[in-house]
Amino acid sequence: MPINIRCLTPNFQHGTGGNSVTAKRWGKFLKTLGHKFEITSDPTPKSCDLLIALHARKNAVGIRRMAKQFPHVPIVVILTGTDLYHDIVGNQAAQHSLDLAERLIILQPYGVHALPDEYQKKTVTILQSAKPPAAFCKPLKHNFEVTVVGNLRTVKDPFRTAMAARLLPDASRIVVTHIGAALTPSMNTRANREERINRRYTWRGSLTRHLTLKAIARSRLLVVSSKMEGGANVISEAIVAGTPVLSTHISGSLGMLGKNYPGYFPIADTVALAELLLQAETDTTFYKQLCDHCLKRAKMFNPDKERKALKQLLSDLRLT
Repeated sequence: MPINIRCLTPNFQHGTGGNSVTAKRWGKFLKTLGHKFEITSDPTPKSCDLLIALHARKNAVGIRRMAKQFPHVPIVVILTGTDLYHDIVGNQAAQHSLDLAERLIILQPYGVHALPDEYQKKTVTILQSAKPPAAFCKPLKHNFEVTVVGNLRTVKDPFRTAMAARLLPDASRIVVTHIGAALTPSMNTRANREERINRRYTWRGSLTRHLTLKAIARSRLLVVSSKMEGGANVISEAIVAGTPVLSTHISGSLGMLGKNYPGYFPIADTVALAELLLQAETDTTFYKQLCDHCLKRAKMFNPDKERKALKQLLSDLRLT
């Protein structure tokens, strides 16, 4: 029997970030399973068979109201990086969302270590999938292109790669392509200034999904410089596209790339990132090591696996 699912997603109408990407992909999967799926940012309770809330703190009002007005409707909360590694530590609204949820979803297995013991039994890991590009994207011929994807937010440390690129020797062919919207005037000013003073840096702003995925597939490297991540979509997208990743040594990336991955650097360590970038450009053995490691993990992010995990989630909730 088809069921009616509502998905609470913060700022969905104006969202171009990972939350919106996740909501749309889950909607597509659940619709192919025959269910109705509505994405909304409206916290007003509405009759449905299942509420999925993407973000414990930002959707706390909607979760609380839903639980009060429709106590029989199960609530599933997808935990973001700020939920796991910041909000649930001291934010009462986020903590209350965890209490009201029948299931908690984490997007990579290391996320469970951030949860208190009492929540771990109702926690399920569902890795975010991605499709490989339809056609091979030829990399730039004369440059070693490194791409950064993500809206310009402090938690993403968005200019770390640009700053590292400034430290590279003149002979380096590395250029940085930055994709993502500036969410504040100060971020917009900073990005424009970086373009003026840094010959290696280009900010392309917010691009369509198609153009973003094409840019990732064309790149020699993707850099994730975030201070925290719940399980970045862009990592799975890069891996299935055959683009190796350099990332901060954070739990969210460890859960997707593995603890022994050689492409990590400390949070906010510009020098360490610059050294990794140069090593990837000049050391073919190291670059192949990155590529081979990511290639082995690509099967983890197969769309069929994510679809089956969602089907199992509904079964566990006795909705199908």
